[in-house]
Amino acid sequence: MKAETFFTSEEKERIRHAVASAEAATSGEIATMVATDSDSYREAETLGAVLLAGLVSIAVAMGLHHVTIWTYIPLVFILFPAARAVMRRIPRLKLPFVGRARLAEAVRERAVRAFYERGLYRTREETGILIFISLLERKVWILGDRGINAKIPPGFWEGLAAELARGIRQGRGCDALCAAVAGCGAELARHFPRRADDVNELADDLMT
Repeated sequence: MKAETFFTSEEKERIRHAVASAEAATSGEIATMVATDSDSYREAETLGAVLLAGLVSIAVAMGLHHVTIWTYIPLVFILFPAARAVMRRIPRLKLPFVGRARLAEAVRERAVRAFYERGLYRTREETGILIFISLLERKVWILGDRGINAKIPPGFWEGLAAELARGIRQGRGCDALCAAVAGCGAELARHFPRRADDVNELADDLMT
């Protein structure tokens, strides 16, 4: 799955409209972003390639009826580059070799980096919020600026992120994201109602 093509043009327009509608009653600024992955997981790529090359080497050696260390080890070295290429071409093969904590931390770090790279911290009242989706890991992280975190507990965003991640796994990505945006807007409106001089500080379009 690629971030650029995960949502159709019509779905992207639905998401943009959902953000605009959610922001209509709040001074908060909601940004949405989808990424293909959050990390290259090089350590998992290497481990997976070694195991794959090892399994294929055993099969080849047995087929040649020459299962000895002198056959097996050279075969592993010969097949390793091809096995690594397979791991890179099919990134999901890396996931069994990555711990759950490592996956969660990678998505969190990528979300934080995106928050600052895209300038979400520059809103006037520090009320920017990012809904970040990482497709490879099928995980979601919702990150709020300091103004939001001072009034809304992290547990609220965690619950919303879990619902969105579940919707993506079930194939309801657009509906789930629009619902998450609406949920963010409703909560932000409670704490940060729209001001008379409010302006739209962040683009409403889905970022990739």
